[in-house]
Amino acid sequence: MSQYLFQQLVNGLSLGSLYALIAIGFSMIYGIVRLINFAHGDVVMVGAFASLAMVQAGVPWSMVAMLALVIGAAAGMTIEAAVFRPMRGASQVTGFIATLAVSVLIQNGALLLLSGQQRTFQFPAFMRQRVSLGGVSASMTDVAIIVLAVVLIAVLLFVVYRTRLGTAMRATSENLLAARLMGVPVNRTILAAFGMGSALAGIAGLMWGGKFGQIDPLMGAAPGLKAFIACVIGGVGSIGGALLGGYLLGMAEVLFVGLLPPEYASYRDTFVFLLLIVILLVKPSGLFMRHVEERA
Repeated sequence: MSQYLFQQLVNGLSLGSLYALIAIGFSMIYGIVRLINFAHGDVVMVGAFASLAMVQAGVPWSMVAMLALVIGAAAGMTIEAAVFRPMRGASQVTGFIATLAVSVLIQNGALLLLSGQQRTFQFPAFMRQRVSLGGVSASMTDVAIIVLAVVLIAVLLFVVYRTRLGTAMRATSENLLAARLMGVPVNRTILAAFGMGSALAGIAGLMWGGKFGQIDPLMGAAPGLKAFIACVIGGVGSIGGALLGGYLLGMAEVLFVGLLPPEYASYRDTFVFLLLIVILLVKPSGLFMRHVEERA
């Protein structure tokens, strides 16, 4: 039983790491431009297919991981510059519709170029081995996902809270107009936020494909929606809330399936949404965020 419970905890931390990486991008973008970017999940798909293409071209795995970050960042920055920047200042409803339109465009473009067929995605053999940890074992893939996510999140938090760029991002998030008047390069700051958040989504696509073994052009919809739920649970606009919400959601989803009778396994998404409803009823602003008034 201890081995089984340990495996479920590792699975929950691994899945939560992926949700947290994607959710942080949601929160960074919303925190600065007050926009829920529903095309963010599709950057996960872009990262996964770009990684597969690089692997098939013989690119070393270490380079694949770094390039997945770069490609994810480039995708997010392109979306911001081409679609969202021209409509900055428009109503939130307009931005919301635009994000859905971009998501549908990316998905259908991928279907036309790649077809809807699933592709097999496998990490190298050593990543599929199991490692022993004090009498219990865990998948090397899960351990690598957890470690890499922790490192990337630590780097992101350092940038946000210990650098001039991070100060500019936090100032823009607090009050965009005041930040512009104080000389903050708002357009470049917002572009950087999209790039950093999308870079994490790109690497999450690589890790998602390696964990589950298959990718397809519509694969970004589910993790994107789950990551948005993680943001709502933690508090939309809060990086810390998105981080904790992602891990909470991943652990809850895995433990719901792992500890309940097998006949309930197919209802895992139902449990996730029930959890969301309960949390919103108890604390509408999210578990880790105090209610604040809308910024000026």
